[in-house]
Amino acid sequence: MPVDVLTVENLSFRYNSTDVLSSISFSVQAGDYIGLVGPNGSGKTTLIKIILGLLKPFSGDVRLFGDHINTFSGWDRIGYLPQKISSLNPRFPATVREIVAMGLLSKKGFPKYFNSADNTAVETTLSLLDIGDLKNKPIGELSGGQQQRVLVARAIVNNPEFLILDEPTAALDPEMRDRFFSLLEELNRKNNITIVIITHDVGNIGRYTSKMLYIDKKVVFYGSFDEFCSSGEITQIFGAFAQHIICHRHDPNLDFSSRKHGTD
Repeated sequence: MPVDVLTVENLSFRYNSTDVLSSISFSVQAGDYIGLVGPNGSGKTTLIKIILGLLKPFSGDVRLFGDHINTFSGWDRIGYLPQKISSLNPRFPATVREIVAMGLLSKKGFPKYFNSADNTAVETTLSLLDIGDLKNKPIGELSGGQQQRVLVARAIVNNPEFLILDEPTAALDPEMRDRFFSLLEELNRKNNITIVIITHDVGNIGRYTSKMLYIDKKVVFYGSFDEFCSSGEITQIFGAFAQHIICHRHDPNLDFSSRKHGTD
């Protein structure tokens, strides 16, 4: 039986008496690749901050790997990639290798120093993301897509079981965005990393994820992309024509029926 990596039950959050999240309930199982989508102001980032213990919910329960969020101590099992603008100063005088190595600090006591095993982990991760040839370059000299690979490398170098990403593709062009989603799918499949990614790119993320979670202050939809494409609730939100385009039903060469995770 798959293990629940994340369980959210009846979660609500208010800010200045305004409901931001209301009665949110869902679970994420080991090996899932979840696309978290919804309109601006729907509470997606707030939900992630609560899951990470950065905000306290008004009510409800959050469990990580079976432990309540208030007593959870295994934060080194989780990799987090915040929005790029807030997480990286391109003028920061560090090389790619140095930035990736920072991802190992959470597992270290004091004094913090790197050993040969750490060096191997960094080299392996750089190779996995196909950026080994960039390791000595300053981060500010890289393209947007390359910088995002570096940030993913930093988030996974300590071999997390659960990876959370908040709008990591916002600054990427459509082609690079698609390659990035594919990269995450490969990490999910080959490294068995459970992934939750916030994105506005509803149509393209559906090609890769095992499930779609659409929220607008409450859970509107949670299920496979095929179910998303036939959901009456989603039709009401987007309209039949837009849903048709999002789901690529206008292109007979695209077939989602054989997606790796199937329908739950």
